[in-house]
Amino acid sequence: MVINGILFRVRTGVPWRDLPERFGSWKTVYERHRRWSADGTWERILQAVQADADSQGRIDWSMVSVDSTSCRAHQHAAGAPRRTPRVPKQRSTPRQHRPDEGLGRSRGGLTSKIHLAGEGGRRPLAMLITPGQWGDSPQLIPVLERIRVKRPGGGHPRTRPDHLGGDRAYSSRRNRRYLRRRQIKHTIPEPKDQRANRRRRGSRGELCPATWTP
Repeated sequence: MVINGILFRVRTGVPWRDLPERFGSWKTVYERHRRWSADGTWERILQAVQADADSQGRIDWSMVSVDSTSCRAHQHAAGAPRRTPRVPKQRSTPRQHRPDEGLGRSRGGLTSKIHLAGEGGRRPLAMLITPGQWGDSPQLIPVLERIRVKRPGGGHPRTRPDHLGGDRAYSSRRNRRYLRRRQIKHTIPEPKDQRANRRRRGSRGELCPATWTP
């Protein structure tokens, strides 16, 4: 009942106090969610579900995709404004949030960005939350390094997919070198400007045709 109340609140976005009575006390639901988020219970549940699915062959490692989406933060997420004396003839610097908050200012206002790696059966393998203005390409490696599916019989967890798919936002020399070093085949389109720059470099180009599919 408590878990259903947490999922209802996450799906609908209603205030905790407005939870329907069928889920019990809203304060109990809130406190459980806060406690389980802080002590890593949700992460352990996800790892157990992933390990069980992998042991039954229900995780498709042949194709793992990575993408991101931006989420608009609540209007009160930035906290109370701080009144500071105005300094003449100086540009004010933007407010800096804590690095673990995942809040940033982009064209959509105060936003967060969710980076997700999912397997062929659309099950989540790894997730990373960053400020909304952060680019997708620098987050490819951190997201992939979060993939750790435990094996029920023990041993090293599985961390490497067979093939990776992503849009052109993830195209960079650094990412391609990382994928080749880990022997992960990938399908990542190359933007026109990167393609032209690679052709100008000639034999020094970083793109390997054997690991790229247009």
